[in-house]
Amino acid sequence: MTGHEIRDALTAAGVMPSRQLGQNFLCDPNMARWITEQLDARAADTVVEVGPGTGALTSHLVGKVRRLVLVEFDSRLAAWLTERFAADPSVEVHHADGAKFDIRTLFKHRPVKFLGNLPYSSGGAILRNFLSRPNPFCRAVIMLQKEVVERLAAGPRTKEYGLLTLRVQSEWSVKPLRTVPPEAFHPRPQIDSSVALLLPRGTELPAFDARRFDELIRRGFAQRRKQMGKQMPETPAWEEAAAGIGVAVTARAEELSLGQWIELTRAYDPHPLRDIPQRDEEIFDVVDEADAVTGQATRREVHEKGLLHRAVHVFVINRHGELLLQKRSRFKDVHPEVWDSSVAGHLDSGEDYVTAAIRELEEEMGVTGVAPDEIGRIGPCAATGWEHVRLFMVRWDGTPRFPCAEVEAALWMQPEELGKWIAARPEDFASGFLECWKLAKGL
Repeated sequence: MTGHEIRDALTAAGVMPSRQLGQNFLCDPNMARWITEQLDARAADTVVEVGPGTGALTSHLVGKVRRLVLVEFDSRLAAWLTERFAADPSVEVHHADGAKFDIRTLFKHRPVKFLGNLPYSSGGAILRNFLSRPNPFCRAVIMLQKEVVERLAAGPRTKEYGLLTLRVQSEWSVKPLRTVPPEAFHPRPQIDSSVALLLPRGTELPAFDARRFDELIRRGFAQRRKQMGKQMPETPAWEEAAAGIGVAVTARAEELSLGQWIELTRAYDPHPLRDIPQRDEEIFDVVDEADAVTGQATRREVHEKGLLHRAVHVFVINRHGELLLQKRSRFKDVHPEVWDSSVAGHLDSGEDYVTAAIRELEEEMGVTGVAPDEIGRIGPCAATGWEHVRLFMVRWDGTPRFPCAEVEAALWMQPEELGKWIAARPEDFASGFLECWKLAKGL
């Protein structure tokens, strides 16, 4: 859209650009086309655009992707966009605050990519809402004021390096692409903008507790000019932790690299399973079709030989009726990086099902003080990994705490929304969970 078309659209929508809302509308059609090209949009993609305004970027994607989800804060522009794209069923418009939009509705639309000409005033909050762990996005292209993009891409020992840097870089690699001058916008801002490409981190980083990571960097940067040792937890001692990551005890927060912050997070993680995705030498009872014990074998033997054994799954439900899901770690030997029951695990040799459910609740999600109710049983089959499964349910409203090597993330989902996700993308879920879901839905 040209500057003239942008002004006509704003007039039609009854909008006078607001500095308070950070409304600067891209009016360079060549720049708009180039920005959308960086998204590498494919026909099967869903693109979520935050802050579409009058649709300068949107217009280059309509008809090229499976679905466009537009999130616009200004009610007048949302109404105008709704009318503009009323004849196109692939475009859905949401009048919503991008910093509060419920991204759980997007998982069923994967593959999903993120696009945003983000307002200067709330860009950081929007990024945190959409791109924090867990999220459904496989690529993001953003435009923000140049100084913010410099912060996102900053390295240690620079004034730009800080909380925002580490929060984003712990999940995404950041590549600044291009500076956009003020004359590309209406009205003209007083500063330059920049476009950046964000790609999800792969396997280059070890498993770490994202919540603990955020707590530590907040402690460290609370007084960024001072030595950070006094801001750290008591155990282990700061001298020991500093030596373990190769920094001086006099180090300041801005001196630590992303890798060192992650290793520090792991050093302060007290969970006994933080480095253990599974214990291959665990001993399980081998059973027959009637669930009678016939012998024992290690976890590795049970899985390699397809021997019948026992397992529990637990559905944790909160007061809102939401089901807690866990995303399995990439280090798991079975079903890595897919979504699973709130808790699932094998019975140790000699252990009964209820005891195993209580143990797994505490080990995997930090859930204690609840009594699991058995709601069904599933016989051994390929989908369950040749396990006799007993499914339990508990009511709980706490905050999940899980071993990072075993569980990557946790997510509360409404059953109706979860059902849509499963129907659209069953490959996103562990096969054993899908069997449990069928059982629970049939009750």
